[in-house]
Amino acid sequence: MKASADETTRERDMPTVNEAPSSGHMIECRDLTKVYLSGDQETHALCGVSLTIDPGEYVAIMGPSGSGKSTLMHILGALDNPTSGEYYFEGQEISEFSDDELADMRRLRIGFVFQQFNLLPRATVLRNVVLPLVYSGIPRGEREEKAEAALRKAGLEESHWTHLSNQLSGGQIQRVAIARALINDPALILADEPTGNLDTKTGDIILETFNELNDKGHTIVLITHESAVAERARRTIRIMDGLIVSDQRNGHHRAAAVAAPAPVDAAAPAETAAAAGETEVVS
Repeated sequence: MKASADETTRERDMPTVNEAPSSGHMIECRDLTKVYLSGDQETHALCGVSLTIDPGEYVAIMGPSGSGKSTLMHILGALDNPTSGEYYFEGQEISEFSDDELADMRRLRIGFVFQQFNLLPRATVLRNVVLPLVYSGIPRGEREEKAEAALRKAGLEESHWTHLSNQLSGGQIQRVAIARALINDPALILADEPTGNLDTKTGDIILETFNELNDKGHTIVLITHESAVAERARRTIRIMDGLIVSDQRNGHHRAAAVAAPAPVDAAAPAETAAAAGETEVVS
């Protein structure tokens, strides 16, 4: 398949749709709501969420099951649309993007790391990491070079690169998933409960990998229900019943290389809406 001109230049410029005033934010959400309908019943998953995240930040979004955190993650990852409100990514409002434009955004600008890994069990490590580039028009040799560079960033030893993914430990598999998320050099790494299927020691190693990636300038948003995991980020946003209830810096971290703005004070929820059950979405 022949690569388009945009693909050749890595499609860094997304379509210009409802551009917001230049603010420097990577992510800006304005009064997001999400309502699910089931017959005559409305379930309010998000009830007016506003936040900003700047390039270079490492943010944990934390909340219990049913809090709305997964719904918010799906919107940030362009996997779902809000019922109302505005979502700007790199200065552009995405609600009017076409399906193809949203697919390009997910493929080129966002790297996903899921709890379930989503690797091909009978493909080698290198093959799993290369997969997002197969239809990009990039020559095979260059694809493999990018995959090897991503694996090095993710900290997986070269001796494992030719192994099948079902021959690896849980921690090694998650490193492969992180490398796959890095393959297109995305603007944002979006990690959904990345330590949920790992033991404590292995999970700690994976969280240290995210710290190292953030030290190198990667922007990371991590979804979790565990306070110990959230505390490893540089900033924690707590969500409950579809509303942000706190937004604070985690002071034990040294300052990020890219300065980030002070968090917006979250309004305390005046009314509690029924929170949606969170369903797993795999893109």
